[in-house]
Amino acid sequence: MKVGFIGLGNVGGKLSGSLLRNGVDLTVHDLDPDLVARFVGQGAKGAQNPAQMMRDCDAVITCLPSPAASDAVMQDMLPEVGPGKIWMEMSTTDEAEVKRLGALVVGRGGEAVDCPVSGGCHRAATGNISIFAGCDRATFERILPFLTTMGRRILHTGDLGSASVLKVLTNYLATANLITCAEALVTAKAAGMDLTTTYEAIRISSGTSFVHETESQVILNGSRDISFTMDLVKKDIGLFQEVADRAGVPLEMNPVMIKIFDDAIARYGDRELSPNIIKRLEDATGLTIQAPGFPSEIQDDEPEEPGYEVVPSDRQDH
Repeated sequence: MKVGFIGLGNVGGKLSGSLLRNGVDLTVHDLDPDLVARFVGQGAKGAQNPAQMMRDCDAVITCLPSPAASDAVMQDMLPEVGPGKIWMEMSTTDEAEVKRLGALVVGRGGEAVDCPVSGGCHRAATGNISIFAGCDRATFERILPFLTTMGRRILHTGDLGSASVLKVLTNYLATANLITCAEALVTAKAAGMDLTTTYEAIRISSGTSFVHETESQVILNGSRDISFTMDLVKKDIGLFQEVADRAGVPLEMNPVMIKIFDDAIARYGDRELSPNIIKRLEDATGLTIQAPGFPSEIQDDEPEEPGYEVVPSDRQDH
């Protein structure tokens, strides 16, 4: 099966790299010709446009920064969609939007999947990231070999759109973790605590989290670099708010988080690295939250391993 990949940015470049590294017949496209040239130099084919990619490939993956970008790509690809073609949306996007675009694909005889990733760019680079997949079971089984090449833990979440709901839910939780880690570290410093000891106390306690064990490290290093920016956080928690609003859930935390990131974007710019949300408190207190011995970037220290499907407990006997 021939696979096309559109969007070779921070996440997409790493996911498509896993496909190429593992011998998949890969065609790539991006608005940045230098990124395309790099992949072509490593053995991928280059496509002139999304339409050509859909025409030439069996499955086309999109990993793009916004729902608007996915829509623009789909409008170009759609005339080439037909029976046997699969569109796999790996962008973090809106449930309603992926259902709308998916209906266009299905209407032309193709199959649509929303399959966003979770676990950080460092795990995307090694093929150890987690992937959610929303689609019918037959399509899931058809694409599972590619999902297990790009990721380690693969969860079939249900129908199209379900994966996008779970993705923005998990990003909401990660954002809440980031804000609270920032508040905890600044408070520890203000209270006279050693920050290296503080990091370890949180790590070995009930207060730990995936975000603390990754993003707190680059906060304390001072690089604040997880290859993720404030505008993307704002998009993700905005999408979560839309899910809650459609479901009639009166959220209390998320509106406050949106205001916090609106303020940070106004101060530092929308392309500021997201862990620098801590700068609001550094500025307010005059403190610098850094400590020696922490890495400037998070590296995945687990070896690349074959992926597998994660089966929820209520389905394991079926």
